[in-house]
Amino acid sequence: MQHGKRVWPIAIGVVAATVAGTTLVAGCGSESKSGNEVRNIIYLLGDGMGRSHVTAARERFVGANGRLAMEQLPYLGAVATYAVEPNSAKPSLVTDSASSATAWSSGVKTYNAAIGVDAYGKPVQTLMEQAKAAGFATGDVSTAEITDATPAAMVSHTLLRGCQGPVFSESSCLPKKSDGSYEAQPADKTLVTPIAEQIARNNTADVILGGGMARFEPDDQKALQDNGYQVLGSMGDPALKAQTADSQKVGTAADLKAVTSQKVIGLFNRGNLTVTNARNALPESAPERKEPTLAEMSTKAIDLLAARKDSKGFLLQIEGAQIDKRSHANDAAQTLDEVKAFDDAVAAAVDFAKKDGHTLVIVTADHECAGFNIIEKSTFTNAEAVAPPTNVDTGNAANNSRPSRDGKDNVKDAARSTGPVNGAGQQDPRNFAPATFRTPDDAAEVKDGSPDASLWLTYLSGNHTGADVPIYAYGPGGQVFAASQDNTALYTAMHKALLP
Repeated sequence: MQHGKRVWPIAIGVVAATVAGTTLVAGCGSESKSGNEVRNIIYLLGDGMGRSHVTAARERFVGANGRLAMEQLPYLGAVATYAVEPNSAKPSLVTDSASSATAWSSGVKTYNAAIGVDAYGKPVQTLMEQAKAAGFATGDVSTAEITDATPAAMVSHTLLRGCQGPVFSESSCLPKKSDGSYEAQPADKTLVTPIAEQIARNNTADVILGGGMARFEPDDQKALQDNGYQVLGSMGDPALKAQTADSQKVGTAADLKAVTSQKVIGLFNRGNLTVTNARNALPESAPERKEPTLAEMSTKAIDLLAARKDSKGFLLQIEGAQIDKRSHANDAAQTLDEVKAFDDAVAAAVDFAKKDGHTLVIVTADHECAGFNIIEKSTFTNAEAVAPPTNVDTGNAANNSRPSRDGKDNVKDAARSTGPVNGAGQQDPRNFAPATFRTPDDAAEVKDGSPDASLWLTYLSGNHTGADVPIYAYGPGGQVFAASQDNTALYTAMHKALLP
């Protein structure tokens, strides 16, 4: 097997593209809409954002009686997020971002790590491909690498989410068989084409904003420019075999502000964008301070797409990716700030929708991450304890659990609980104690990391959970999301609203 850059034809994407043998015909949407019909959809995704993430951010930033922007939307529902096992319909109860994003972008259940393919590895059309073919403008925004699972699911098709680029490798792009060897390459070479190459050539998204410059190379920039994109920064030096931080130049918030082009790609970091908490702590001269915020990227994407005179409307996906990544890290301070940054983007989308009158705004998550939760002030978690609590009902022996525990050892373990992880215990890498945060309801002298702070936060694990996630909606047709629904139903509802 030859490793390295592959230039395979991209068979997916634009106004007369073919996916899995089905032709997408331009103009298949309605030619005009009136009244309260949907002309635009803004789909906002807080990666890893469970119900407790929202509650904790509310209490942290606006107080117990306040409401975040997303919580002020009139329609509220819940979304089930499970995936399926490869080559089957058997549920896999905890999803990853790739399979969940494929569910809402294409309406099918698939296996974890799959992008734009069903459980059997067959490519499926995405809503963004269909919208583009029908004459809508399109946009894809993320605080992650733009080749990461969630943004990739609307604009690419790969057997494994790790096939991001810049080069092909079996380990990144081909699933393994039970004996540890790699599956054979599929007949459709698109499915093993790095996501960066697909994005650069398929024209699916008109406005592309996020991170991940290191995934792209100079030939990708040429392909984008040949297709009419304005490229912010530079994807590198064509004379070099591999690109580095010295040869590539990322875009900046100032570059983005100046954009007027209808088609643009702006990558503002070689990897994921800098988390809000860390970025704000850096000096003004730091290069990370030149990155746009998610709200700034979202506002600019909306402005550019709404200004299009040659489209029927637009479909825009916006991801707050770092909620998930910092939940994996069990860093509550960074997690909270990322939820707030995401909510600021929600506010920008809703502000546009209120003025426009024909925009459906949907706010949800792909899955919950890490069992993020709020515990009672001055209590402790099982992870801090010598042993779990009692399971004996002294009033009714029939209610006892087996084997029984008397709870005598349900006390803090001094080795596992050395004070708030953002306070007294912050120097201890083995500390399982909660993180504590002041809220607007606390007295002025209360500080983060203090036992007196009222918001106590902890994590169950460093991985995803199978909990349902919230969904909020605003605008025409928003009421259909006020239900308990599967994530595949989101595709169906959005398709019906935009492409009846």
